[in-house]
Amino acid sequence: MRLRGVKGSRNIEDRRRSGGGRGRAAGGIGGVGLIVVLAIGLFTGVDVTSLLEGADAPQTQSGQVSAQDEQAAQFTSSVLATTEQVWTKIFNEQLDRQYNPPVLVLYSGVTQSPCGGASGATGPFYCPADKKAYLDTSFFTTMSRQLGASGDFAAAYVIAHEVAHHVQNELGILPKVDQARRASSQNEANALTVRLELMADCLSGVWARNVQGLLERGDLEEALNAARMIGDDHLQRQAGRVPNPHTFTHGTSAQRARWFDTGYETGNVGRCDTFAAARL
Repeated sequence: MRLRGVKGSRNIEDRRRSGGGRGRAAGGIGGVGLIVVLAIGLFTGVDVTSLLEGADAPQTQSGQVSAQDEQAAQFTSSVLATTEQVWTKIFNEQLDRQYNPPVLVLYSGVTQSPCGGASGATGPFYCPADKKAYLDTSFFTTMSRQLGASGDFAAAYVIAHEVAHHVQNELGILPKVDQARRASSQNEANALTVRLELMADCLSGVWARNVQGLLERGDLEEALNAARMIGDDHLQRQAGRVPNPHTFTHGTSAQRARWFDTGYETGNVGRCDTFAAARL
């Protein structure tokens, strides 16, 4: 992805030097709204700790950040800036609305949010309570080495996916789905969550369509591969389990890739209405 010359976003909250360490988060994700199901693809009913063992920790000492982590942070800031430009334009042209971008929190190891605590093992997530996305940049290494989703555009897709949840929040979709989930059985709630996540994948594709001028050869395939690698069925197989559709919260590999591609091919937010789709 060609990001040289792209100025970083001002909507970055950097907590990496706060000395949180790399231990376990207190409490875990949850507590408010849909956060337990909004991380990029690790909440699939499997033991993700085993999948993440051996992931590198770029932080050197408490309060210090490695060159690798700093590069990842700069990359994240630039990608976030592209999402701000794209969604400001789309909200204006397709939705006749004003876009209010989220803040993205960078952290190392553990952090807290109004939606609960987080650690590197939880993956990136979006918290509707404070309208912030949370990211431990070491997750990019995890994606490449443990999940098989390498490449800079795969990492950009992760950021775009969490921003897509903010777009859903801005459009009032998150609270409506949250209300419906609370009134549903567990299986029905999971099915609603899958549709929510696939919509976010589609919206990520819409973003990708609008940054075509920054793409390099192979970038699109990196994003599609990342979508496949974090499908519920694939992650459950990786954990040694037989995939159980009733426990899916993000969709299969094929579904995630297909909906990202739908957003990319159409560039139209209206085509991302997974709740109206007869076939996912």
